[in-house]
Amino acid sequence: MPWFRRSSPAPPVVPPPQDDPADSPEALRTAIWDVVRLVNASAGRLPLAAVVEARRITDVLSDIVATSEARPLDIQAVLSVRATTTDYLPTTVRTYLAVDESLVDVPRASGRTPRESLMEQLDALEGAALAVLQASRQQDVDGLLTQGAFLRTKFSRSDLEI
Repeated sequence: MPWFRRSSPAPPVVPPPQDDPADSPEALRTAIWDVVRLVNASAGRLPLAAVVEARRITDVLSDIVATSEARPLDIQAVLSVRATTTDYLPTTVRTYLAVDESLVDVPRASGRTPRESLMEQLDALEGAALAVLQASRQQDVDGLLTQGAFLRTKFSRSDLEI
């Protein structure tokens, strides 16, 4: 009975969440390109092996973003690419560049030189990027297998037919 109901305001309408423009493939490609420019501009002060390693990382990140042409990027891939391009890789490069050149081959308390530490960090970043790329490619394989199972079920004879 409507007489006994209290009138209450309608609940607020919450708009659906908007995609963050920084998560778009175009924005991720721009962030990758910014890191490539940083590495290229710093090439004279970085060890040659570090330049090569950093560029391999940016190539892997580009490969991850390229998977968005087949399907939207997984949120974990987006977060990994964005964090690597906007924080992890540029911070690693800039931190090394801040070290006085006379100290890059002097062992620290850890027993490693700044140059060795740089290479270890770049190796870790490459390993993480390769793991994300492998996961993205595995999703493509899983999607293909799922589509194949669907098509077999859809277009094969039913077990219920006589």
